[in-house]
Amino acid sequence: MGNKVYNVLFLCPHDAARGVMAEAILNRIGQGRFNAYSAGSFPSRELHNETVRLLEKLDYDVSELYSKAWDEFALPDAPEMDFVFTMCDSGEPCPVWPGQPMTAYWSVPSPTAIDEDGAEGGLALAEIYKELNIRLRLLVNLRVDALDRMALQYELDTIGSPYIS
Repeated sequence: MGNKVYNVLFLCPHDAARGVMAEAILNRIGQGRFNAYSAGSFPSRELHNETVRLLEKLDYDVSELYSKAWDEFALPDAPEMDFVFTMCDSGEPCPVWPGQPMTAYWSVPSPTAIDEDGAEGGLALAEIYKELNIRLRLLVNLRVDALDRMALQYELDTIGSPYIS
């Protein structure tokens, strides 16, 4: 199981910013151990422009990122998910994924809800990126194959706690 590649799905309501940001980060730092995907219960037609700009500025390839409907991942030929993380902010409806993958809820502010313009908005977006990057680095460094299901669930919930950043 040490060579297993884990499939990870990030679910958000619209898959316009947080989910695609997490997808990009994990695909970069997962070093072939993780395949990351993102989707939304109500996918957006376009990605959040400022999120795309930030990822481009940080040298991410954004050419294959797009807002996807979560039902794409429920089709028979879709990859089977090992982990599903729902990322919502307080007050947002948060999608629920059926089945038996490891799941966790990570409260992450929505970049699309940032009201500030200019430098303040950029700082708020950078803070969301930093928070996701820290959480995903913790995930990548977990000995997933050495933990039983209950211990792994505890670790995933801890990583999602707002106190780690």
